[in-house]
Amino acid sequence: MYLCGATVQDLPHVGHVRSGLNFDVLRRWLTHLGYEVRLVRNVTDIDDKILAKAAEAGRPWWEWAATHERAFEDAYDRLGCLPPSATPRATGHITQMVELVQRLIDRDHAYAADGDVYFSVPSFLESYGRLSGQRPEEMQQAEEAVPAGKRDPRDFTLWKSAKPGEPSWPAPWGRGRPGWHLECSAMSTYYLGEEFDIHGGGLDLVFPHHENELAQSNAAGDGFARYWLHNSWVTASGEKMSKSLGNTLGIAALLQRVRPVELRYYLVVPHYRSTVEFSDEGLEEAVATFRRIESFLHRVVRRTGEVAPSEVTEEFAAAMNDDLGTPQAIAAVHNVVREANSALDAGEDEAAREGAARVRAMLDVFGLDPLAPHWAGREGASDEAHRALSALVDDLLEQRSQARADRDFATADAVRDRLHACGIAVEDTPDGPMWTLKDG
Repeated sequence: MYLCGATVQDLPHVGHVRSGLNFDVLRRWLTHLGYEVRLVRNVTDIDDKILAKAAEAGRPWWEWAATHERAFEDAYDRLGCLPPSATPRATGHITQMVELVQRLIDRDHAYAADGDVYFSVPSFLESYGRLSGQRPEEMQQAEEAVPAGKRDPRDFTLWKSAKPGEPSWPAPWGRGRPGWHLECSAMSTYYLGEEFDIHGGGLDLVFPHHENELAQSNAAGDGFARYWLHNSWVTASGEKMSKSLGNTLGIAALLQRVRPVELRYYLVVPHYRSTVEFSDEGLEEAVATFRRIESFLHRVVRRTGEVAPSEVTEEFAAAMNDDLGTPQAIAAVHNVVREANSALDAGEDEAAREGAARVRAMLDVFGLDPLAPHWAGREGASDEAHRALSALVDDLLEQRSQARADRDFATADAVRDRLHACGIAVEDTPDGPMWTLKDG
């Protein structure tokens, strides 16, 4: 599986990371089904926007790219994405890109002109447009003005000739740097072979990026991707979230408000092909819903001891096998939680444990199991720090319980408010008070 990763021009926002989260869930489900999954998620670290933003900031382009690459990797990690099998950078695969361009030139599907190299769309008209469903005669590429050496306005750039002050690499047709579309074709086939199973990315990449990837790869003789999956956008006020619209919501800022696992829940539960209209109300509802599931699991563990994951339900599996139907799958989780909570209330501890084991298995597919090591350690806190925090909080909760037993409600409320001010939420349950950290 190849996933178009970040163009590391700026800090990540929720629109950027949704794709990584959606395809992390797909990877987890395929692994659960018994497949061995090799996931390659690239980093575009050379691009017009990166060069422009670095120059504006007065910083070297490579340092600008590396800084924001680390920010993206940190966001993926904090939100619970499994590490990719490989994370290739575009600048590390120039050799493969030059070789691919030469193959296209040798097959008369590309041509050099004044140091640039273009893919010839007319040479591949029988196939061009089949991914996006567009008609070649109605298409045009993104360039505002057609360069003199370009034979057809629809032809797209494979190699950009060197410009003063910009990075460049040697090539048979002159120094330059790769075009964006070329990068993914070269890296995906280098790691996954000339034909592989799944190519993923955002809906906005279908045309021209993925259309051009498919065309140049097929024209070079590669079978390329068997299946294409595209996740939809995160929008704000009905518009796609982007830096240019000024409506971004940064990951770092959001994780001051909610825990990483709660933000992940908000982003992975909607169907990957549905648009997520970001709102504070929607985020708060997702947080409350996830905490109810989490509270159930802690309640079972508190009463009956540790519970290991077992198997997903048939309802859950059917939903996930139907185009990764996450909304129906999470509904299956809630069904089990509801039944197991009723069993717990009735004193049927074994039935509750069985339900909790299934819930853990299903949440694991979503990357949301709150008892898994990634989350149980309170988002990266050391075991020692977590044990120390637990001891302090449990001592305060014991004081609060004693105050309530003594009907000293002022003291009990003061303890609760003190914990709340420290970012610790307390929920009273039939099995005693439960606490969770509110923020990541």
